[in-house]
Amino acid sequence: MKKMRKNGKIIKRRRRSSGLFIAPGFLGVLVFFLVPFGVVIFYSMVDNPISANFVGLQNFGLVLNNVAFQTAVKNTVRFSAIAVPLSVVLSLLLAIVLEARLPFRSQFRTFFLSPMMVPVASIVLIWQVLFHYNGAVNDVLGVFGVSKIDWFKSEYSTIVIVVLFLWKNLGYNMILFMAALASVPKDILEVARLESATPLQTFFYIKIRYLSSTILFVTIMSLISSFKIFREIYLLTTDYPYDTIYMLQHYMNNKFKSLDYQALSAAAILMSLVMIVIIGTLFIVENHFGKDVEG
Repeated sequence: MKKMRKNGKIIKRRRRSSGLFIAPGFLGVLVFFLVPFGVVIFYSMVDNPISANFVGLQNFGLVLNNVAFQTAVKNTVRFSAIAVPLSVVLSLLLAIVLEARLPFRSQFRTFFLSPMMVPVASIVLIWQVLFHYNGAVNDVLGVFGVSKIDWFKSEYSTIVIVVLFLWKNLGYNMILFMAALASVPKDILEVARLESATPLQTFFYIKIRYLSSTILFVTIMSLISSFKIFREIYLLTTDYPYDTIYMLQHYMNNKFKSLDYQALSAAAILMSLVMIVIIGTLFIVENHFGKDVEG
């Protein structure tokens, strides 16, 4: 009986000490994440922060019917739909190429990683020099008789931003894929070779299954990065860029400047819900294709 009481006291003491260790982290999450998110939900359901009259889902309806919001959503979805798959596929291809014992392998890896060390302001300066109306790219195209293109104020602006996004992110994603490829069990690859499996069969039936968790991670990180491309676009084109590169972050930034907190909060919640659905779907797909590997 005494032993049971003693064990009970020890368990209670451990729970108390564990709670004390967890408390600072929980307090930080509460203060910097949960409370602000609660404030955002509150703002999205009132007419304004001063009078705070409850209006329900009215702000969401106004935001969804706003032409600027619709344009921003369309551009953001289109950009992510182009940039994210390209980022995942190209970085995987680069990892496969560099996995082969090519000469100057380490130099190529350093070259693709170098954009990570360049500050955003410097990246913007490089892109302005390259894609300005009187920039280097137009000078090169002029040699072949191509007329000058105003890259940042035309339909080609999306291409410029996609190239910028890929240039920034391919190196990091490539390193992640190289590490994942190195962790594929060598004995399974050897069995596939002895069974006369082609390189394509080995890749699609073995490597892809072991890469599923890394593909999921790279896709999520690329998706998040695609939503943060606002920084580069803002520095290149200021508050109101050409229509095709007017993103959700532009809409929310402009609403913040005009102190329209209720529209800003409603837009932020809508974007969060969409991100939760997309990431949840990616987890379900990864779980389906990677469960046999984990088993």
